[in-house]
Parts: sequence; structure tokens; C-alpha cells
Amino acid sequence: MFKKLFGKEDKNVSIVSPLNGKVVALDDVPDPVFSQRMMGDGLAVDPTDGKVVSPVDGEIVQVFPTNHAVGIKTDNGLEVLVHIGLETVSMEGEGFEGHVKQGDKVKTGDPLVTFDKDLVAEKAKAVITPVVITNYDDAVSSFEAHYTEDATAGETAIATVTVK
Repeated sequence: MFKKLFGKEDKNVSIVSPLNGKVVALDDVPDPVFSQRMMGDGLAVDPTDGKVVSPVDGEIVQVFPTNHAVGIKTDNGLEVLVHIGLETVSMEGEGFEGHVKQGDKVKTGDPLVTFDKDLVAEKAKAVITPVVITNYDDAVSSFEAHYTEDATAGETAIATVTVK
């Protein structure tokens, strides 16, 4: 009711890097599920360490039992998936420690998962971490990526999204 009286809600969402590292295009992810945008559109981070934080304010809607991926829904309906590494589900949770559960409310920069980067590099296909908007077609009217060589987890804006 107040939004109708005092103006419309903010439709812009800033997605910050969930990891320290280099921000790259999804085209650079060596996995067709992500590079061909089968899960949605976004970008990826090639991490320098194993600390993953929330890229947005929202609610945890999914934490995979292996802690290799976390889904977050923002208040204005954007669904953001952080998928740590490629083919990491086969590690069955080894080297991953989750810090959130489904239903938790998170703020940008809150810890989500820590993982052993070296172990992932050894046992999985890659450590590169896609950050994907899984409801892109339904929710996004514009998406602007911000690529950088040295993103800081919880601080560096890596994308600006306008929600439909």
C-alpha cells in the first residue's frame, strides 16, 4: 500500500562478488550447462580463496546437501544461484562447509560456504564459480556485467540488474 502512495519499489539490484577473484563471462566457463545459459544468465568468478558470501540481500531458497551450491531469492523476486566449481557435486560435500540453511535471511556479504579450494581444484573439473540468475527470462529486463581482475567478496559490484 505504501509503495503505491509513495512511489514504485526500486527495480535495480546490485549483485556483488560472492568470492575474491577474477570476474569472467559465462562464455568462459568450461561447462555447457553454464556457458550455454541452460540454468540462466549471469557471470562467473575464478576464485583466489575458498570463502563464499552472499552476493545479494535475500532468503536462502536452496542449499544443496553437498554445500556446493546455494540459491538466494531477493525481495523483488530475483533468484540467484552460486555454484561453487564445476562437477563438484561428485565430491559429495567433501571439502565444503555450509553456513546457512533454507529459510535463512541473508544480507550481502554474509558467509554462505567455505571450501577447500585446492581440494576442489584437484578433484573437480574446475574451481570457477558461476553466479547465475535462474529466473532470468521471467525476472530481468536489463543486465549489465562488470568484469574485473580483482573482485572483493561482498564488496565489488559485478552486475547491475533491472527487475521486470
